[in-house]
Amino acid sequence: MRFVGAGVLAAALGGGAAAQSVAVKLQETPLLPTSFGEWKTAAPNANANYKVLLANMSKAALEEDNPQRSAVGDYFRNDRGVLKNVHIEAVQFDDRTGAYSAFTLVERPGMRAVKELGDNAAAGDGAVLFAAGPTLVLVNGAGESDVASLKPLLEVMPKPQGNKGIAPLLPTFVPEKGLVAGSVRYAVGPESYAAEGGVLPAQSLGWDKSGEAVTAKFDDKRGQETLTILIYPTPAIAGNFTRTVENETAGLGPSFASAKVRREGELVMLANGTFSADEAQKMIENIHLHQELSFDKDVQPVFHTEVQKTFSLLQAIALLFAVLGGTAVALGLILGFGRAGLRVLMGKPAAVEVEFLSLHLAPQNAAPRIGPEDAD
Repeated sequence: MRFVGAGVLAAALGGGAAAQSVAVKLQETPLLPTSFGEWKTAAPNANANYKVLLANMSKAALEEDNPQRSAVGDYFRNDRGVLKNVHIEAVQFDDRTGAYSAFTLVERPGMRAVKELGDNAAAGDGAVLFAAGPTLVLVNGAGESDVASLKPLLEVMPKPQGNKGIAPLLPTFVPEKGLVAGSVRYAVGPESYAAEGGVLPAQSLGWDKSGEAVTAKFDDKRGQETLTILIYPTPAIAGNFTRTVENETAGLGPSFASAKVRREGELVMLANGTFSADEAQKMIENIHLHQELSFDKDVQPVFHTEVQKTFSLLQAIALLFAVLGGTAVALGLILGFGRAGLRVLMGKPAAVEVEFLSLHLAPQNAAPRIGPEDAD
């Protein structure tokens, strides 16, 4: 039940419930186990009609997230005397960023967020969707009541190593007020941005410059608004694409009549929709690149860009110098006052006159005098 390589993604998932596993490259650990917790392997349900399937997602968008292997499997468990069947699709990506981007591609508006199941999880439309490390898992036929029984699956999921376990920071800038549940979309390329419903022309956003984008929907008494946040490696690059966004919004239709664009550092922000111009401006004015973040143990956001990596390195170096400097000062004080205190305890003065050694190189006797009285 395992697949390897981006090229077999469609073949692995395309068969739906009846898909058969094709081993392209031997793996040490299967992506999906034969059983986990209460769930045991079951025969595929050919009559199942699932609303959400990875096989129906944009192949080009998923490929952009750099998938490594995928697998499908069917399982059943005894739920208080009733046999329950689920169909599971799993895709392992190269890193956590790819898995999160794919998660936002698959998540449907209205899905309820689920806690304590991987890094990100949501339930709705007869399915449970979650991302754990570099792996995205879609469990069809399951609901929120099945979340606890799915936790043992996390134990066999691949664990990311080093920087591949870093979560992107960009989605954490999305405001919570009025946010439509399940509407946040995170893209790392034009295909995923277009497939996720981005409002700007996908090919013009500088993906070759390591750009990233997050899109979110808002619906409250202010109206309905779409927020787009882009991030680039440097402020100069962000400035160039700020002008691109400003030029493009002029001809994108009535929903951009009150649109507002703002840049801060490496961020470019766009708000468009039915918010008033003042409310749209207020939304993007309250988003700051260096804002302090609070997060729980399950979400530890950092920049995915080289900018944050460099900043983190410089920050670590500065901290190291501060620690070393403080240690040197403390050691000097301890040795200085400690020595003085020890002399006092021994009944001696705290300080003594410094004694110098002399080689006595100055003349010891006066030079001999030779005068008329000494002459014979």
